[in-house]
Amino acid sequence: MTTFVETGLKPLSANESYLGKKTKSKAYRMYESHMLRVLPDLPLEPKGKLKLTAEVYYSNKLSDLDNALKPFIDCLQKRYLFNDNRIYKLEVEKFIVEKGAETIRFRLDPYTQEGDKDHVPHQRDDGEHRCPECGFSL
Repeated sequence: MTTFVETGLKPLSANESYLGKKTKSKAYRMYESHMLRVLPDLPLEPKGKLKLTAEVYYSNKLSDLDNALKPFIDCLQKRYLFNDNRIYKLEVEKFIVEKGAETIRFRLDPYTQEGDKDHVPHQRDDGEHRCPECGFSL
């Protein structure tokens, strides 16, 4: 298991990330540039499933936890040269800190679902399931 890495950067909200649908905002470009400089080298396997454990430290208790994830994970995959579809498990926790102490701490580990006590395989049955309101087949 690897140790936590602290970015030392304030989490960027997904709402601040893009201008329109595809153009990265100035705030996003600055965040990405800083993040790529501060992230240390990590020994990641070139293939296989990953588990991302993250602690997001906000100074505002109203900040949505999920808003920081997309830009952060995009930076991780760019820095460590992996596709984020390799992340099979995500554990994220939010903490409130004093203004100026905002950061993200994270850990990337190899992941095997077989050894995961929380993993419950999806049980399928052959019965047809329909939405009770519209009758759409699920």
